[in-house]
Amino acid sequence: MNEHILFMKAALLEAEKAYHLDETPIGAVIVHQGNIIGRGYNRRNTDKNSLAHAEIIAINEACQAIGDWRLEECTIYITLEPCPMCAGAIVQARVPSVVFGTRSPKAGFGGSIMNILQINELNHQCEIIEDICKEECSTLIKDYFKNIRSKNNIL
Repeated sequence: MNEHILFMKAALLEAEKAYHLDETPIGAVIVHQGNIIGRGYNRRNTDKNSLAHAEIIAINEACQAIGDWRLEECTIYITLEPCPMCAGAIVQARVPSVVFGTRSPKAGFGGSIMNILQINELNHQCEIIEDICKEECSTLIKDYFKNIRSKNNIL
């Protein structure tokens, strides 16, 4: 199995944890030398904290594992294109590679609305690989919002 698929499937498992908490199902894992050193899934509603995004949680865990704020030899796998806060945190953490499953046309800052990950004027840019397990990532997020609309009687 392709390494990117293997780690995106791990991110999908994190996203499913969020789904079962009735959170937006986004998951992230951070890989260093072939090992997952950080995991996260959305917990904003659960934790009542606007910073509790999958990527931020995974970055915090990875920094603790490495013992540094720089994640220069890591790759982050995210089921959905990062928001502006998370894209900024990824750049600040010096993550060299970002792999995401599907784009977020209304909130994505890895190329959909703007590409924070590759702004030349910043002191760090990230390689972007996208569409890994795209169908699975896209289906999970679409099913979640379909269920939300159904619960709220919104068609």
